[in-house]
Amino acid sequence: MAKYRKLGRTSSQRKALLRGQVTALVASKDGRIITTEARAKEVKKIVEGLIALAVKEKDNYEMVKVTAKVPRKDKDGKRVKEVKDGKKVTVYDEVEKEIKKDMPSRLHARRQMLKVLYSVTEVPEKNAGKKRNTKEIDLVAKLFDEIAPKYVGRNGGYTRIIKVGQRKGDGAMQVVLEFV
Repeated sequence: MAKYRKLGRTSSQRKALLRGQVTALVASKDGRIITTEARAKEVKKIVEGLIALAVKEKDNYEMVKVTAKVPRKDKDGKRVKEVKDGKKVTVYDEVEKEIKKDMPSRLHARRQMLKVLYSVTEVPEKNAGKKRNTKEIDLVAKLFDEIAPKYVGRNGGYTRIIKVGQRKGDGAMQVVLEFV
């Protein structure tokens, strides 16, 4: 018996397809995607592993105080510049920040997740098609901070597959893959 479905693709295409669907599921606001049954079963295996890893390592960090240089900004949000030696130089302020420092096992888990997840850029609706005001979503942080706390007391079974019906074009069984 095979350990995985080939989905009619070469290995590189299959990995890219599954990574894309896992990323879409984690990044979606409602936590659901519509896909075929065979794909959903393969995506489910990967997502369950990621969530189990996130649940295991979600509290494995320490808070550390650091000082950071931050550029001073005026009321319009532009950097304040002053002239030094005939050149315009940005003025920086030192700020104390408290950040999360991952322990080694959480860092390893983060890197394992990044092997699977693609980077996602969020574009505001009013600026669709433009680069301004876009921001990159940290999906690993979303897994650790939003998704993992929901499943702390649960031993597996983080996703469900609901059959929707057959696709009109080729008759493939369509399903909804969603978080429980």
